Amino acid sequence: MKNGNERRLNGEAEDDGDEDDINGGGLEAWERAYADERSWESLQEDESGLLRSIDNKAIYHAQYRRRLRALSSTPDAARIQKGLIRYLYIVIDLSRAASEMDFRPSRMGMIAKHVEAFIREFFDQNPLSQVGLVTIKDGISHCLTDLGGSPESHVKALMGKLECSGESSLQNALELVHGYLNQIPSYGHREVLILYSALSTCDPGDIMETIQKCKMSKIRCSVIGLSAEMYICKHLCQETGGSYSVALDEPHFKELILEHAPPPPAIAEYATANLIKMGFPQRAAEGSIAICSCHKEAKVGGGYTCPRCKSRVCELPTECCICGLTLISSPHLARSYHHLFPIVPFDEVSPSLQIDPRHKLPSTCFGCQQTLLGPGNQPGLSVTCPKCKQHFCLECDIYIHESLHNCPGCESFQHSKSVTIAEE
Repeated sequence: MKNGNERRLNGEAEDDGDEDDINGGGLEAWERAYADERSWESLQEDESGLLRSIDNKAIYHAQYRRRLRALSSTPDAARIQKGLIRYLYIVIDLSRAASEMDFRPSRMGMIAKHVEAFIREFFDQNPLSQVGLVTIKDGISHCLTDLGGSPESHVKALMGKLECSGESSLQNALELVHGYLNQIPSYGHREVLILYSALSTCDPGDIMETIQKCKMSKIRCSVIGLSAEMYICKHLCQETGGSYSVALDEPHFKELILEHAPPPPAIAEYATANLIKMGFPQRAAEGSIAICSCHKEAKVGGGYTCPRCKSRVCELPTECCICGLTLISSPHLARSYHHLFPIVPFDEVSPSLQIDPRHKLPSTCFGCQQTLLGPGNQPGLSVTCPKCKQHFCLECDIYIHESLHNCPGCESFQHSKSVTIAEE
């Protein structure tokens, strides 16, 4: 009987183990939460008791509009001065803590994916600015890329150096970026964004002195943590005027890092007006041969010629290596201008107005010409511009405020007005 009971218990244990392997693949409970997609959470019950999928588009749009209203409702929002020429160093913690797998596939992999997206978004919104990459590993900080305006070179360098080891040193990273940013001209806004995975910092000296050096050099330091909150990171951000946040999950981390893409408000005591001399170079002929001042080698065709010293550079915006003149193109300057005059948030069309037969609302979006009606020809969610009174769908609302930065209704009204005046 004893042997039979043991065999039965062993058999049950084996069956349970097989069932765990089938259901979870040998994963722990918290790992299975990341392994599956938790599709049941995307369902909700409607008025009639039937299950339907959650309208994620409406939820995202509501969150977006709350964030937009919060930004526009700040005191003196129209008179906030912003830095259009930013010099930003992204410090990435590649210590042993970055190999933790509480984010999929790991902290390091998740950071690399979103840093790539952030770099492209940063240059899209700040075409006159420059970015550099610094990594922390084995207690030492390494300059991965110098300040530059090419997103492809930064992404390529980052993807080739994804290795984790050793401890993290916040002081070494601050000392390194302080040495680089301290040479930036006074009109440039100096910023540091630290993506910190560790719960400690192994420093060779007094980090408080380094923080004061960064503060005296007008370097704005911000930190996004992937572990618990740390006092030293919070103190650093408070002293230098930056922001400190801890990511709860991957979508939250993406939201936090993209908040640093638009230029932040300039610190009042540092916001001084400056006249900056810039050059608008002409593109060289395709068949011409010249020595590139960036790479110190001969290149055929392409590139741009500095209007002051006539040297050749590969890409814009940049700083001429020979005469030091800032070289940009007119589209770069125009794309930076929208931060000074942002579009006002659109007004939501109330449901009572949509069902009121006395108000005949348009059935199509003015921007994309798609229908504004929902299932069963019921009025869907829409917004209206407070100036031109044109109606837009949710996708166009986000596209206009985040990418286009111009209202199609207002622009078409101004165009038609100018045509009418010309005909008269």
